[in-house]
Amino acid sequence: MALLALSLVLFLGLHLIRVVVPGFRLAMIDKLGKPVWIAFHSIASILTLVFVAYAFAAARSEPIGMLYNPPAGMAHLTVTLMLIAVICFVAGFLPAGHIRAKTKHPVVLSVKIWALAHLLSNGEAYSVLLFAAFLAWGVILRISLKRRLRRGEITLPVFVSAKYDLYAVVIGVIVWALMIWRVHEWLIGVAPLPMLAS
Repeated sequence: MALLALSLVLFLGLHLIRVVVPGFRLAMIDKLGKPVWIAFHSIASILTLVFVAYAFAAARSEPIGMLYNPPAGMAHLTVTLMLIAVICFVAGFLPAGHIRAKTKHPVVLSVKIWALAHLLSNGEAYSVLLFAAFLAWGVILRISLKRRLRRGEITLPVFVSAKYDLYAVVIGVIVWALMIWRVHEWLIGVAPLPMLAS
């Protein structure tokens, strides 16, 4: 658990630099140049994400108890919410359709839905730590984005075409179906729905 906590501090802290210490980010960009900073940040993000995955796997092997027992049927609710999360995530990387324009920050929203959905169906201490941390990160980042919008530092996506909503839904459903089918079990070691376990 300690290793998982450390990995989350490193990964999420790295993605809150702009929020918590914006001056440090600007100083590094001035010193290294923006391309070098982006490359460093990207590499560090990948490494710390791998660390989170390793630490989570290690925590799952420890004899850690349950903080709460999710009610029956929560797995189905989680799977349903994940469809929305995946569609929002995909929409965030496409030109703006209605989904991206209305949600404003669909990738951040998808992370919050993902985290909340998994908190509903996972009561293990390590799961609660992981998903609560990401949910908190999503909330903090959303507040920060609203403030940056008011200061004029960012702009909201402008609607382009509804065809990108169709793309987001089709791609999202395909990815979601693949995750339910086997990919989630291959990557995480847990089937999203118990009856689908190998």
